Amino acid sequence: MKWKKDPFFDSIEHIHKSLELKPIIQLKNFIAKDPNGCIPISAVSKRGLEFDIPIKVARFLRQYPSVFEEFRGPEYNLPWFRLTPEAAEIDREEKRVFEECKEDLKDRLKRFVLMSKDKVLPLKIIKGMEWYLGLPEGFLEDSKGNLDESFRFVDLEDGLKGLAVDSEGEKILSMMQRNAMKNGVYFGGTMEGIEFPLFPSKGLRLRTKIESWLNEFQKLPYVSPYDDFSHLYPDSDIAEKRVVGFLHELLSLFVEHSAQRNKLLCLKKYFGLPQKVHKAFERHPHMFYLSFKNKTCTAILKEAYCGNSSIERHPLLEVRKKYIRLVKESNRILKNRRINNRFIKQEKSENDLDLGSEPEAESESDDITEVTL
Repeated sequence: MKWKKDPFFDSIEHIHKSLELKPIIQLKNFIAKDPNGCIPISAVSKRGLEFDIPIKVARFLRQYPSVFEEFRGPEYNLPWFRLTPEAAEIDREEKRVFEECKEDLKDRLKRFVLMSKDKVLPLKIIKGMEWYLGLPEGFLEDSKGNLDESFRFVDLEDGLKGLAVDSEGEKILSMMQRNAMKNGVYFGGTMEGIEFPLFPSKGLRLRTKIESWLNEFQKLPYVSPYDDFSHLYPDSDIAEKRVVGFLHELLSLFVEHSAQRNKLLCLKKYFGLPQKVHKAFERHPHMFYLSFKNKTCTAILKEAYCGNSSIERHPLLEVRKKYIRLVKESNRILKNRRINNRFIKQEKSENDLDLGSEPEAESESDDITEVTL
């Protein structure tokens, strides 16, 4: 199916600013954790790779004066950084959201693990998805405070540590199943047919042959991403519907209901996804939109942004939007600084010119005085 650009999805700011925001939040957290609430540049200058910052950390911090305030520290006259009052206020709100919504975050993590083939995932995979799931830093490390008895840490092959979830006797329903049950079109059985909600982009028309296939595809049994799928023939349409259902459920768990496509491809091994899972986004343009903004490919769940969406909003989304608005203030601050600097330079050069012409003026004044006398 031919890809068609959709300006609406390309203009959703919090989706496309998410990549820029991530290292800012990581540095913000690092500063906020310090007992004094401020750090010398030497504390982070060599940790650019850790924070995924491609330029010098000092330069990066100075690009966002609305978030980071620079001052001269007490030691060695080094640059120090602290959070601006506005950033500190949002940070406090973010901590409140994490505390109040701990159960919601735990449930999203549990669902993420339960969608895997063996109900267990390496910790490195979970950490790679923390930003998308909205988990705060150190969420897994504080297991007693954040995880319940259904979670357990296990040893995996190759010396990896993993997180497993026990859900025996517990029926986990996907977002699709819960919504279908509310609408009275699903009754809790296995292999019942549930149709995906479709949201065609303006001007996107499917060929008659594809439309007929899609109508038949919608009538196929729905296989929950939490159910066993080993009995499905990999190349069947039912197996494809299971993959589409998995991607729908996965993106519904994420903060922005979107993710970089290449990040999702890293999950194939652990979630039993086909080698060409990326084709599912292209074959179902009424459900997913692929945005190529910012020189990256971002997969977006359309349902979350169309009409009266039944997708549950992530509790952290509003906080991230506030951070994005604050970050945008940096452009205004830097612009004003450039204007002020230009004005100061211009004023200085004019003063220099005036100073250079003073002796001549004095000479003229002396001549006039002599004439008068």
